[in-house]
Amino acid sequence: MQTLLSRIEPLDAQALQKALERQDQLTKPPKSLGKLETLGVRLAGIQRTEKPEISRPVAIVCAGDHGVCEEGVSAFPASVTPLMVLNFLAEGAAVNAIARTVGAKVQVINAGVNADLPDHSALVNTPIRRGTRNLRKEPALTREEAEKAILLGAEVTSKAIQEGADILIPGEMGIGNTTPAAAITARMLDLAPELVTGRGTGISDEGLTHKIQVIQDALNRAGSHKADPLGVLADLGGLEIAAMTGVMLAGAAHRVPVVIDGFIAGSAALIAAALSPLAKDCFFASHQSVEIGHIKQLSALGLEPLLNLDMRLGEGTGGVLCVPILQAAASVLKNMATFAEAGIG
Repeated sequence: MQTLLSRIEPLDAQALQKALERQDQLTKPPKSLGKLETLGVRLAGIQRTEKPEISRPVAIVCAGDHGVCEEGVSAFPASVTPLMVLNFLAEGAAVNAIARTVGAKVQVINAGVNADLPDHSALVNTPIRRGTRNLRKEPALTREEAEKAILLGAEVTSKAIQEGADILIPGEMGIGNTTPAAAITARMLDLAPELVTGRGTGISDEGLTHKIQVIQDALNRAGSHKADPLGVLADLGGLEIAAMTGVMLAGAAHRVPVVIDGFIAGSAALIAAALSPLAKDCFFASHQSVEIGHIKQLSALGLEPLLNLDMRLGEGTGGVLCVPILQAAASVLKNMATFAEAGIG
């Protein structure tokens, strides 16, 4: 993994400066496109060109099951995870529907589903293990398993980029995964679990109290520390969270923008940014989830969400929805005329 991390570099200062100067020369009042201008400039720094372009978005949906589901932390049974993976492959899920509207491809990674899945051209079917262990009782993963899952996500991402992907949307599927996401967030941000734990799939007040206690028990058990992000990831788990971490790190290593979806993706982004602080320069926050811990994740990452639509589905839906905004930001720099080019003034 050290090879992957070593490839992540700062944004291109020259491209940033040229893009900033070009924004001020375009046929519009200065700063009149607001945040669209700053988004475009950052895309220029990522892509190392004053005229960035986004034309081939790819959502990489990572799937995995969770041993902590045996504690009753979700409104849905773990058996829904493989069924939803099949739904992705049949192009019947929300992320598929939204992806079609923006011309995005959907790729699925089985990082750790606890079921046999069929071969499919859109599925990378090489799970690290069949679900995590119960994080309330023991470490969810070994360090080796967590690292393998990160590298799996990175490998799939690198191939997608070689095939032309120029913007990445990490998504996820895993019944019960708001529990490890909240545990990771609490550990990485030094927050009490009740400050970062939401209702996930829609559990009751009693269920929420129980979920918070499960996470508190895991934090009390766990010996990991935020200074060791791989250790936190292994201890508190999520094979799909680890694979998403790999997607994010590979995107940064290849200088491809990464759109962070909601709360689960946010927990992966916390790990990725801790492993490589430079990586978050390539991250864009898509929306603000109604999960209470999400805004705290975004604040820690220094990211401002582009949308607030009361979404909390996951799958990469919010990230895919924001692709046209980032495409527009790039197009302004690439396709608008300057005053000189338009013969004005």
